Amino acid sequence: MEHTYQYAWIIPLLPLPVTMSIGFGLLLIPTATKNIRRMWSFPSVLLLSIAMIFSANLAFQQINGSFIYQYLWSWTINNDFSLEFGYFIDPLTSIMLILITTVGILVLIYSDNYMSHDQGYLRFFAYMSFFNASMLGLVTSSNLIQIYIFWELVGMCSYLLIGFWFTRPSAASACQKAFVTNRVGDFGLLLGILGFYWMTGSFEFRDLFETFNKLNNQGNSLFPTLCAFLLFLGAIAKSAQFPLHVWLPDAMEGPTPISALIHAATMVAAGIFLVARLLPLFTGIPYIMNIISLIGVITLLLGATLALAQRDIKEVWLILQCLNWVILC
Repeated sequence: MEHTYQYAWIIPLLPLPVTMSIGFGLLLIPTATKNIRRMWSFPSVLLLSIAMIFSANLAFQQINGSFIYQYLWSWTINNDFSLEFGYFIDPLTSIMLILITTVGILVLIYSDNYMSHDQGYLRFFAYMSFFNASMLGLVTSSNLIQIYIFWELVGMCSYLLIGFWFTRPSAASACQKAFVTNRVGDFGLLLGILGFYWMTGSFEFRDLFETFNKLNNQGNSLFPTLCAFLLFLGAIAKSAQFPLHVWLPDAMEGPTPISALIHAATMVAAGIFLVARLLPLFTGIPYIMNIISLIGVITLLLGATLALAQRDIKEVWLILQCLNWVILC
């Protein structure tokens, strides 16, 4: 069983060769790369399918043994500070890996025909593969620093995909709006990460939870509550919850596979994943769960009323899918 987990680091790396190959091809041999542009969909689907098989195998292992595996290697070490990177596999990670890979494969297959006549076909598949790699890296992260790095990469891919047709003023405006709105949440996420590191001295999930639980009963709860809310602020922006929901309707300016599928089923789930991953931390802090519930209820009511007034089926679909994730949260 452990032998299977040792190769889980391959999963986030599998979509990257397509992005790198398309990028170098367009840079070094653009004419030849464009002449075979329809062939690039095959390696995109193939590599993500391999990632899905790996993910399904990990999920099967989780069902049978509920085995939690973590592998770390040191990045920087000195007397006072240590930064490690690695991957963390548990039931939550397995579920998210299955979701990302299956939805990603369906979107890629659909996009091959939908984007076949678009001049940016190659660029689209390069962005999509990088987006999938970033999401897979996010859900396998073993600490808050890794989560923040991949969190920003997912936001960057979303910016590029929403503004895919950047020659349209509406698309350029929409991607800028999404970028600025998400930066508000991401800045709060960064402050929350730094706040909990100041309290616990660790970015690793296990050490963070254990140390915080020991300290939680010894001091004032105001600062931990503030830091927890700042962490949740990142999820608010990424999952388009009130009041940072304003970027989501404008995301329709991206191609349909992005606006109606990727943002609804995958990227919005990143915020829910963050809340689920940090749930042991949130449950030990007074009032923060009430705040999460309150924002969720407001988002549900607001999203449902917005959906009633929309005439674009894509916007209705996207809003309803996002509301489903809020309910799960």
